[in-house]
Amino acid sequence: MKPLQNNILTNFKRRWQLLLGLEALMYALGFAILAYLLKLGIVTSILIFVVAILISMLMMKPWQLDYQKISGFIDQNLEDVEYSTGLLLKPIGKLSNIARLQQQKISQQLSAKVKNISPPHHLLRGSLIALLLIISGFLIQQFNLLNYFSTSEDSIPQEIISFQAIDSVSTTLIAPKISSQSVTIYYPNYTEKSARKLSDMNVKAVEGSQLKWELTFDKEISKVIMESQDNDYEMTNTNGKYSRSSSLNNSGFYSFKFIDTEGNSHVSDLYSIEVTKDQSPNIEINDLKQFSSFNYFDEKVIQLNTTITDDYGIDQAFIIATVSKGSGESVKFREEKLNFDNDVKRGRKLLQLSKKIDLDQMNMEPGDELYFYIQASDYKQPESNISRSETYFAAIIDTTSYEFSVEGTLGVDRMPDYFRSQRQLIIDTEKLISQRKNLTEKEFNFISNELGYDQKALRLKYSEFMGEETETDGGVINQENLESLEADQSDENSGDEEDPLAEYTHDHDGDNEHNLVDNPDEKDSEDPLDDYMHDHEDPESATLFEESLKTKLLKALNEMWDSELYLRLYDPEKSLPYQYRALKLIQEIKNSARIYVHRIGFDPPPIKEDKRLTGNLDAISNFRKSENIKEQDLFPFIRLTITRIEQLLVDTSSFTERDQLLFDQAGNELAALAIEFPGKYLMTLQQLKRLSDHKELTKDVLIEVQKGLLSALPIPDPNSSKSNLFKDKINQLLLKELQVND
Repeated sequence: MKPLQNNILTNFKRRWQLLLGLEALMYALGFAILAYLLKLGIVTSILIFVVAILISMLMMKPWQLDYQKISGFIDQNLEDVEYSTGLLLKPIGKLSNIARLQQQKISQQLSAKVKNISPPHHLLRGSLIALLLIISGFLIQQFNLLNYFSTSEDSIPQEIISFQAIDSVSTTLIAPKISSQSVTIYYPNYTEKSARKLSDMNVKAVEGSQLKWELTFDKEISKVIMESQDNDYEMTNTNGKYSRSSSLNNSGFYSFKFIDTEGNSHVSDLYSIEVTKDQSPNIEINDLKQFSSFNYFDEKVIQLNTTITDDYGIDQAFIIATVSKGSGESVKFREEKLNFDNDVKRGRKLLQLSKKIDLDQMNMEPGDELYFYIQASDYKQPESNISRSETYFAAIIDTTSYEFSVEGTLGVDRMPDYFRSQRQLIIDTEKLISQRKNLTEKEFNFISNELGYDQKALRLKYSEFMGEETETDGGVINQENLESLEADQSDENSGDEEDPLAEYTHDHDGDNEHNLVDNPDEKDSEDPLDDYMHDHEDPESATLFEESLKTKLLKALNEMWDSELYLRLYDPEKSLPYQYRALKLIQEIKNSARIYVHRIGFDPPPIKEDKRLTGNLDAISNFRKSENIKEQDLFPFIRLTITRIEQLLVDTSSFTERDQLLFDQAGNELAALAIEFPGKYLMTLQQLKRLSDHKELTKDVLIEVQKGLLSALPIPDPNSSKSNLFKDKINQLLLKELQVND
């Protein structure tokens, strides 16, 4: 017989091993996620996970758990087993009767209470360590701490900052000098670029970077100030090292200024800060027409291939598709967000993506249109750069409908708005049919009768275009008196009997339906020109349409008669087919009717013969208008400085404090212009600053500054002047002959 360890101690052993495995898994996950957050790559993170879980398993060795260790642990933590768990490890055949009874007793108690015993493990500690590692990685990534600890030194030879005393009468024999200088660029975290330490003070970095300047002098000084855009920032002194940090948002210029222990001020040259913008993702769609159309039986599939690039990595890319259904007043739009067939690998700088857009899977029908474009975003913080491609179109051709088109720029759609009200009548009828169960019979009949009246009103409007006007003593019959007139005509035709439906029915069996056909018996004489004349008093000829449209409109009126009949009889289901046929005919009429306008030209006034060729110009006066336009004076201080330098080249000793102020103001104007091109005007700005401080006042410097300022001035527009309008030889010969014969 097998020992009882198989069903009690074995389960406890497995539970113990599982807890040890989970503890090792927590350690491995913590280190792997930390490596991923530190931008070590997905492959490196997987390797760290495997190595960490192997090391943890080797340290805990869950496979070395034996039953002797398990039974000893249970004896120490469960008093009810009376230190007899070891009996479960022995076969029953080798035990005495008392030992068998004890084994059975221990087995029963252990089966009931073994679940209350927790194997020794450190799963909570492992979870806390993993959580701390993940939080540390997140903080390092969020605050870009990794770049602060990993910097790359600049390989460019160091250019020492040179200072010059502002006051030429200085008591200091030897001015302090720079012993070390550096500017560290901490790039934004999403760029995945490590910090860079430069010795060149001319900075060029991406927008959002953090800059940190550090200066050390060989002698003790009082304080150091950074001058930037007319602002002064005092640098922090830490054990003789002067530092300042700033966020890089705008281009500009700056310089350093320090005051020594004797109160003398020293200023450095100007240095440039150039900000480069994070470019938006670039989207290119390959080999796709701007508009695609498909027939109903075609394979309606669009193959979309795109290439997306970004300077620092792509975050998201997807397709925005909009489906339009219907037309006119009943058009509806549905927008969907489509993913590409291949996965968008975030962080890549180049993506080749494709998508097969199946119009059938998008539940598109004939007449529907699809508008779609690609949208992509990058990792820029705090707001991503978003780009979108051009919009592309696709449509399924609807061969059962017609579209209005303009031919040659002379077509004009002059159909009235109420020609579309038949569609609304169909919608109301279908709504009434769907609500039949929720309405009482009286309400249903009332609404059906009202719809019949609306159908009648629409029919009468169309009848006006057919010229169906009945002249009476009171004038033309309109909607208000037509009903009474129909009742009178019905009484005359029916005699003593009155048909209750005579007012609403359309008598197809009558001899003269709607008076649309002339009665030959009523004609006293026949005019041979009747077939060729357009008689507005004739209902058959008094129409705004040509013959083919008139036939269609007659058919539409017939369908409206039958539609109204069944609506009056409270049977809207039978009325719907007639309404649909009437709508189809009206749609054909709407798309066929075009009115063309004649070319509009200039109609000159009539010439007075008594004034013609008299040569009298007394009533003719000339028109002249004069206006002084004052142009805005651009860069006035630069222009004044150019003029003043021309004077200083003759006599440099005439330099005054007013000249210092003028040069300073010219430098401000040039700095505002030089923000876009810092390298072009940096030397001129440095020389202007020296001139404003009354340093290096030599003719060579003045000439260089004057050239730089002249290059900064915009090129003026040429002034208007007289020009000979008659350039060709024929006109010149004509003028010559006129002068000779004058």
